[in-house]
Amino acid sequence: MKIKLTFWRVVFIVVMVLGLYSSYIRYFRGLGAVSNMTDQFPWGLWIGFDCLCGVMLAAGGFIMVGAVYLFNVERLHSVVRPAVLTAFLGYVLFIVGLLFDLGRPWYIWHQLIYMNPHSVMFEVGMCVMTYTTVLLFEFLPNVFEAVNWKAPIKWINKIYPVLIVLGILLSTLHQSSLGSLYLIMPSKLHPFWYTPALPFFFFGSAVAVGLAMTIFESTQSARVFGRQLELPVLVTLGGALLVALWVNLLLRFEDYFHRGLLREIFKPSYEAYFLWLELVLTFVLPIAILSFKKARLSPQWLYLASIFTVLGFITNRLNIALIGFETYVGHHYVPKWTEFSITLMIIAMGFALFAVAVRYLPIFPQEEHGVKPRLRSEPATSPMVSTPVLGHAGD
Repeated sequence: MKIKLTFWRVVFIVVMVLGLYSSYIRYFRGLGAVSNMTDQFPWGLWIGFDCLCGVMLAAGGFIMVGAVYLFNVERLHSVVRPAVLTAFLGYVLFIVGLLFDLGRPWYIWHQLIYMNPHSVMFEVGMCVMTYTTVLLFEFLPNVFEAVNWKAPIKWINKIYPVLIVLGILLSTLHQSSLGSLYLIMPSKLHPFWYTPALPFFFFGSAVAVGLAMTIFESTQSARVFGRQLELPVLVTLGGALLVALWVNLLLRFEDYFHRGLLREIFKPSYEAYFLWLELVLTFVLPIAILSFKKARLSPQWLYLASIFTVLGFITNRLNIALIGFETYVGHHYVPKWTEFSITLMIIAMGFALFAVAVRYLPIFPQEEHGVKPRLRSEPATSPMVSTPVLGHAGD
């Protein structure tokens, strides 16, 4: 079979080659040779983006599963499987990124033996491992349908209500606990980003980004794979995203007001410039777009609002992980090109695996012959936890 060499395939090859070269340096010459992290600045780009942002960007899985199977929002059925796929890949790649950041990654299994239940990091690690396992079981029906294995699908159907509740519980725990990691650093993290409410902000941002990422991936999939765009679904997600953004904004405003920082925000400073960028991308632009009904009914404006939201909350996580510590450390941290190349390699792997899964597995509803098929994952009529039917879309 002849493989056509396109521009993006060339870019993918270049990114992978540079990333593999940087990986070689990291594992054979150590962290100091591949990164600009130091003992004073031990958490760099790989924690700030690959871990904090990676987990947040994968939040669409538990948001869509909860909306459909707990709250019975039927119109969102068609985006459940793509959201679960994105979440599964996001968590797998999060673990891959963590293996680059850990000094001795081959000891990552030690937390299963030398447990410290009083550690927030232990709770995050256990929740991530368990939730990744839950996502694996939620994703497996796609594979079983592709090879027409009906017995395993029936088995997973029986335990699916447990997976749903367990997945939502674990996601809620570790999405918020990522913020708890920074509660022990009140003297190191800048007051713009240090707050006792960090766990709530991390969970709230995950909800908003989960909705925005679902809009983004639905639009991109329709463009790349020639699918029909499901506008009613995007409109519903856009309305929910507007509410989530307002809730996040009001919580942030109340926090700044309560801690007496509203005046400090408007004083020009190095940290304030990054905070302004974060607030504009996260709240000002997407809320301004989504506040108009015509924009919420337009796929182009919804797509743009989702991009601003994702970029804004990524800026927030990077501000917390990087910018907020630079004043305490006393110097600016600029990642080496090898750090960037490894991060880009992980992102490229995510896009490639998503494309392969969509091409060979029944991720999206079938649209052949102009007939709208039965949704692949249909919940029962129970208004609370419903058992999905995971049979093949064409059955």
